[in-house]
Amino acid sequence: MEIKTIVDELKSLAYHGRGIMIGKSADGKKAVTAYFIMGRSENSRNRVFIEDGEGIRTQAFDESKMTDPHLIIYAPVRVLGNKTIVTNGDQTDTIYELMDKQMTFEQSLRTREFEDDAPNYTPRISGIIHNENGDMNFAMSILKSADGDGSSCQRYTYAYSNPIPGKAKFIHTYKCDGNPLPSFEGEPKTLELPDVSIDELTDLIWTNLNEDNKVSLFVRYIDLETGKYDSRIVNKNK
Repeated sequence: MEIKTIVDELKSLAYHGRGIMIGKSADGKKAVTAYFIMGRSENSRNRVFIEDGEGIRTQAFDESKMTDPHLIIYAPVRVLGNKTIVTNGDQTDTIYELMDKQMTFEQSLRTREFEDDAPNYTPRISGIIHNENGDMNFAMSILKSADGDGSSCQRYTYAYSNPIPGKAKFIHTYKCDGNPLPSFEGEPKTLELPDVSIDELTDLIWTNLNEDNKVSLFVRYIDLETGKYDSRIVNKNK
């Protein structure tokens, strides 16, 4: 499997859409996750991340310019006990609520499908981190149309036990830019996770996202021994 650096991967596309990275720090002591959003339309770009309890939510930067909150206002990150949920839509709430009722991550997502934004049919991408007894496991999911056919939903889940320190898995919504936008294909990509501080990783990701299209970034380091976390938010709109 090809292993890329974060810099090489982010510079490889002008438009990843929305992306989730999850991995274990190089020293093996922290779970690391990052979530970013990009936008092409004025409505998509008119957003910021704000803190919301233990997670975050999106919010219009300029309420007067918000034309349609559908699909762009949601809680990307929520915490359920020792589980951290990260997604690109309101399926965060679906996962949270159904896992709280003892359903699994995969079962929760069987109740959802890709976004109703024809002709793109944007995939719903999701991740969950479970930290316990000083270690972690995680899973990622993508719900996508069948080759752009909105009548058929394909659901893929990838589970990672005992992840290797210094590596992250990365999934994003679009294969590349286009009209309509082609969905991500294949397994989540493997990236090198450098041995750096949360501030250095935040800067590395933000700096290498396409300047015109990047909107917001969230990064969190979770201490696997204590469960305590540090988070960073960067918004293009200030």
